[in-house]
Amino acid sequence: MLDLPASTVAAIAVTFLAAGMAKGITGMGLPTVAMGVLGALLSPVLAAGLLLVPSFVTNVWQLLAGASFGALGRRLWPMMAVLVAGTLLGAALLAEGGRGATTAALGWALVAYALYTLLARQLTVPRRLEWLLSPLVGAATGLATGATGVFVIPAVPYLQALGLTKDDLVQALGLSFTVSTLALAIGLGARGAVAADTLALSVAAVLPALGGMWAGQKLRARISPPAFRRWFLVALLLLGLEMALRPLF
Repeated sequence: MLDLPASTVAAIAVTFLAAGMAKGITGMGLPTVAMGVLGALLSPVLAAGLLLVPSFVTNVWQLLAGASFGALGRRLWPMMAVLVAGTLLGAALLAEGGRGATTAALGWALVAYALYTLLARQLTVPRRLEWLLSPLVGAATGLATGATGVFVIPAVPYLQALGLTKDDLVQALGLSFTVSTLALAIGLGARGAVAADTLALSVAAVLPALGGMWAGQKLRARISPPAFRRWFLVALLLLGLEMALRPLF
């Protein structure tokens, strides 16, 4: 049974509120923020368990908000199928690995995502290469998801490079994150890494996550989303570096 102090439960609630706000402002970021902050406070496998329900609920909302689900599903199914297989395989590392190793892996995943998003130029993937690249990206994303609980590398840069419209990109990201969340839940659950009380606390975390999303959507008109995203990525980079280097000290 989980026996967390009230201060830790409060920190979990505040984390999901902030993660939901980041998603409301930028359209993404809830799993990354939640794993980054909670992974620094708790074991990464516990953080991933707490993430499951809020991530699923918010990403299904994002997935169903557009009108292109069928077309995107047909286009991206090779990526999604291999992503599931990779996540199920990689989940063994998160569920059974030592806390130091999994924390460092999570830290490096956050660093890679922050650096790429801050520094890399926008790529373009020709449609004729998708049959080859989609399964490779799905496999890499699945292994990273299973090992760290972070869904974004390399799926997000790849989907951004497909030349989708803004609405279709948001829906494609929702599809990728939803499939990743379900596969991670199955992978961790099959290894007994998600206890019933963890799942109950994950269900409770949906409320602050949705509240944060609502607040973020309201704030989007009052602040600069690109500036917010830049400082968010800098903070994520510093947090990731601290987590990656922690086992060395």
